[in-house]
Amino acid sequence: MATRTITVATDGARIVATVRGEGPLVVLVPSLGRGASDFDTLAESLAEAGFMAAAIDPRNAGESCGGTENLTLHNYAADVAAVIDHLGGPAHIVGHAFGNRVSRCLATDRPDLVISIALLAAGGLIEPSPEAREALKRSFKTDLPGHLDAVREAFFAPLNDPTPWSDGWWSCVSAAQSMANRATPREDWWYAGSAPMLVIQGLDDVIAPPANGRALRDELGDRVSLIELENAGHALLPEQPEAIARHLLGFINRHTPVAIA
Repeated sequence: MATRTITVATDGARIVATVRGEGPLVVLVPSLGRGASDFDTLAESLAEAGFMAAAIDPRNAGESCGGTENLTLHNYAADVAAVIDHLGGPAHIVGHAFGNRVSRCLATDRPDLVISIALLAAGGLIEPSPEAREALKRSFKTDLPGHLDAVREAFFAPLNDPTPWSDGWWSCVSAAQSMANRATPREDWWYAGSAPMLVIQGLDDVIAPPANGRALRDELGDRVSLIELENAGHALLPEQPEAIARHLLGFINRHTPVAIA
């Protein structure tokens, strides 16, 4: 499937998104310090199924750029909103890991732009262990020995190959995003407005433990569809691409005004 890029000016940033396909819009928001390319396989599946998939490079990842002072999750959500406005929303939103927080903040701030919201590795309530947190920090130190071991420990189920994520790490991006996350109260984004929600959680996720997804389901009831995947950690996308595409397409088809066959 051919790709194209769009560039959108926002308040204090220039955001680049990679777009595939035509049809109802699905916007993809990546994990902490990661970029649009993490969604390449999923975006192909969405485009082949009749959707327009737009994967976002956040501020200072890829060709995107922007200020990082005094940011909150609301700023990152506004960057995503600008892409949706440019492409003619509303949209289905897919947020992976840190991107799930940005996506939920967007759904809270701009519910008019959100048809549905899908969260991959949805954390934010039950914290990782100190060991997992330390492995996460080491994942961004790409020049140190044992980097790939840290990636495996933080992001992948024990038997899965971490080499698909041997690169693609933006440490400056993760630092700014982490500060924005700390500056934003959880109640600003936790409930994600009122859109229907899909949560896909890896049962081997040590960064966003599965209890996070169960807490969302218990709190929000029938609004949440929860899928738990075996043999999947925090990375999810390179670990279980077929399962994620299948569950996501089933969900967004149910919530698209005119379903795609």
